[in-house]
Amino acid sequence: MINLVIDLGNTRLKFGVYEKNILRSNWAGDIELAKDKLEDYLKEYPINHITICATGNSKDFVTFIEKKGLSYELITSDTPMPFTNGYKTPQTLGIDRMVLVAGSQFLFPKENVLVIDAGTCITYDFKDCKEVYQGGSISPGLQMRYKAMHEFTAKLPHLKAIETEAAVIGKDTEGAMHSGVINGITQEIDGLIDWYKSEFEDLKIILTGGDGQFLSGRLKNGIFANSNFLLEGLNYITVFNKS
Repeated sequence: MINLVIDLGNTRLKFGVYEKNILRSNWAGDIELAKDKLEDYLKEYPINHITICATGNSKDFVTFIEKKGLSYELITSDTPMPFTNGYKTPQTLGIDRMVLVAGSQFLFPKENVLVIDAGTCITYDFKDCKEVYQGGSISPGLQMRYKAMHEFTAKLPHLKAIETEAAVIGKDTEGAMHSGVINGITQEIDGLIDWYKSEFEDLKIILTGGDGQFLSGRLKNGIFANSNFLLEGLNYITVFNKS
């Protein structure tokens, strides 16, 4: 069985083509380019099933798929999951967070897992060793922090993250902003990881999302970094529900 899984995020779209549990091809870009890429995938692979996780504005792309006469499954809060959802308000839980937890159950069954998704927002989601999703937290992402400082003040510039190390003590306004955003995020992530480690034994940590690779080398804690982890979770849900 060949599955096409699609992550329609807040800022970009990602594809993954899986044959069973093996990723054969993946791609990321904007919606207009994605339409051409979908055409290429349909010609190249005998796709049996399409699964979509939509957290951003997905109407245009879903309409495009429907006009192609393709059947698909849109993940919702009612989609059967391979774990127990302990969230108090499961209907309000982000679909992307559910998919990530499913991926953590596939990769680390019967283990305590913290999934950190560094995207538009940074989400922290915890699944315990009894396969129960317990909840987590949400905070502003890397670019959101830069944008907020610019838009909510009169004089701070709109910056983007720097690849070099951000000094803790910024010597000018830009340096201070880089310090606050980059060092602030890494301290936040490391601090939360330390708390989870103090509460739960043999904790596995997964870091994913668009800024995951940028942050991975800046963290003191050992992590499993996988930029395609949401795609992995989508494929697992597809296999789980088809079998």
